[in-house]
Amino acid sequence: MNTDTPIVPCPACATLNRVPAAKLGAGGTCGRCGQPLFAGRPIDLTAASFDAHAARGDLPLLVDFWASWCGPCRQMAPAFAEAARQLEPTMRLGKLDTEAEQAIAARYGIRSIPTMILFHKGREIARQSGAMPASTIVQWARNAAPA
Repeated sequence: MNTDTPIVPCPACATLNRVPAAKLGAGGTCGRCGQPLFAGRPIDLTAASFDAHAARGDLPLLVDFWASWCGPCRQMAPAFAEAARQLEPTMRLGKLDTEAEQAIAARYGIRSIPTMILFHKGREIARQSGAMPASTIVQWARNAAPA
């Protein structure tokens, strides 16, 4: 990661924004659409936005692969949202609906849900399946994140 001015994809339009590292905590807005770069909640990932966040941004991306019919996925959703509040702006959290985005789920061999994968610069760094409380998600993500 460029520690002086990391690249942060916009959660609304996926435009890449350079943000001075010292100002990451201050939030900031997208230079193209004007939306906040950080909202303290997971972003909804689609085929159109996934690669911008997973491969082209400098922040690690923690993705919750889920489906609406999955009870444990629905149970973990509030914990994942709480983890986003605790982990941003050092990490981006996103949710990917495996029913709507089957090609991406297949690309990563998602066999059970919920499954969380931590990405950095397009590479999978860590993977964990099963529902977890917020504190465990935060601890696991921090331990797995690149230094």
